Amino acid sequence: MPVHRLRMETWVPAAVEKVFPFFAAPENLDALTPPWLDFRVLTARPIEMHAGALIEYRISLHGVPLRWLTEITEWDPPRRFVDIQKRGPYRSWRHEHRFESLDGGTVVVDDVLYEVPGWFAEPLVHKLLVRPDLDKLFAYRRRTMMGLWPAAAR
Repeated sequence: MPVHRLRMETWVPAAVEKVFPFFAAPENLDALTPPWLDFRVLTARPIEMHAGALIEYRISLHGVPLRWLTEITEWDPPRRFVDIQKRGPYRSWRHEHRFESLDGGTVVVDDVLYEVPGWFAEPLVHKLLVRPDLDKLFAYRRRTMMGLWPAAAR
């Protein structure tokens, strides 16, 4: 199965030291996830973030409830962290979150490598369902960031 990539960069007018902790706190994922996914963190709180941390979520994809388990595999505050799917809707999922200082603010980089489940119609499923859903999800994420840090409309 092919590995697909989604990459998004958003500049926000706040220092890395303020931006990283927001993204590194699992409880803030609710704010960054669109309501149509019916997203819930299932892991008991507080969640201590570190390499090896496991976080379980519940989402709903097109009305189908799914559980998703991720592991933080790399933890390098305040520069970056990586989560991978241990169990969930994708064949594989690796999401690198990077935070880079630029022009008095922070560039938030989401770099996702993913594989769609091995259905016989994978190219069609990816084109018609998976990629449009991910594009909508990350567009929502960007709009939310711009709302949190209003001058982010750059």
